[in-house]
Amino acid sequence: MSRAFVASRFLTSGCALALAGLAIGLTVLPIHGNAAPPQAGRAAPAAKATPPGIRIVAVVDGDVITNDDVESRTRFFALSTGLGMTQDVIDRLRPQIIRQLVDERLRIHAARDQKVVVTDKDIGAAIRDIEQRNGMQPGMLRQKLAAIGVSQRTLVDQIRAQLGWIQLLRGLLADKVTVAPAEIDEQLRLRSQANGQVEYRIGEIFVPIDDPAHAADAQRFAETVIAELRRGAPFPLVAAQFSQSQSALEGGSRGWIQANQMDPEIAALVASMPPGAVSNPVKVAGGFSIVTLQGKRSVGQDMSTAVSVRELFMPFPTPLNPQAPTDAQRQVVEKARGLTATLHDCDAMEATAKASNDANHPANPGELRLESVNPPALRQLLATMPLGKVSQPLIAADGVTMVMVCAREHKNMATLSRQDIANQIQGDRIELLSRQILRDLRRGANIDIRGGGA
Repeated sequence: MSRAFVASRFLTSGCALALAGLAIGLTVLPIHGNAAPPQAGRAAPAAKATPPGIRIVAVVDGDVITNDDVESRTRFFALSTGLGMTQDVIDRLRPQIIRQLVDERLRIHAARDQKVVVTDKDIGAAIRDIEQRNGMQPGMLRQKLAAIGVSQRTLVDQIRAQLGWIQLLRGLLADKVTVAPAEIDEQLRLRSQANGQVEYRIGEIFVPIDDPAHAADAQRFAETVIAELRRGAPFPLVAAQFSQSQSALEGGSRGWIQANQMDPEIAALVASMPPGAVSNPVKVAGGFSIVTLQGKRSVGQDMSTAVSVRELFMPFPTPLNPQAPTDAQRQVVEKARGLTATLHDCDAMEATAKASNDANHPANPGELRLESVNPPALRQLLATMPLGKVSQPLIAADGVTMVMVCAREHKNMATLSRQDIANQIQGDRIELLSRQILRDLRRGANIDIRGGGA
């Protein structure tokens, strides 16, 4: 599912149903520059002066990391967990947060040196995905950050580093991660032979160990994260913030994989884990993994109801106050109601939606697994609506959405396309090469961690 269905409030009823488009206005400077990559033994540029009261905790090739950066990231973690944090927990997080900020600077520098550009649109889309996976209304993550005194830059810098790094890897390593047709054929053959065997849908948070001397800190950090997850912290938000694998922006999700596609230590663990459980730290090559089991199924056997829908979004000029809608907002609702008399099939629905040229609210959100749609009232609506009939306006804070069900089909959801398999193979290769390249960047960089900060 490419977008989320989230609860909201209707002007016209007490139902909590809406298809809310997520759009965040961000001003983000693209990564750019012509500086040469850092070389081992080369003198680092002088660090810039910091304002009074701000203390430098690390310098990475002349780029300063301050105590304010560390505190903002720590508060961000507190927001991610939704739980209170004691000073003891904060102290245990601090060394690994500093190392994570160092790695982010290395990634940003490497992407900048290769003239990789991360646009406002790229970062906005990533934030929308994070909000969607966690059932948040549009802009809610930004509001939550502001409420606890965390600059939006904390979130933007982190996502910029992740997106720039992914683009860098795909550009530099394209020839090494190309998947040959014969490799896809072999995976399809193996999957056919495994029909009926168990496969797992897992989420993973990877905590790297950059130096054996830091292994104890990494383990303490992993244990702290696990404790917060078991207290109720949402796994996708924590993974997006702290996982150092390429799946971080996907909330740590690795999708459906078989035991032979995991580290042996993880495979042995998930075989006995109940769905929803969070593992202890698992020692794997290069660090620790924290794993949650999201589901089990038999290879090639997962019958479910798939629905194909089209949606049309009409924005409000200002955010809605349900108790006092403006005249302009009422006009949008009335216009939407008028369209219900003219939209009689999915082609007309899609054409009308595309005419709005709103990239943040695609007309076709992709095939949806009905059983996974939330809230339950919306699931019931999609299950019972007549095909080709447009819904009444569904009203959220940012605008009005109408939805039409084009098809419902009971089908096997466990099949993988050739592109799905190619993406899996490519992702595994990029992850391995990412860890290798980051190790090389650490060795070649001038990194000064001060005052025992790590």
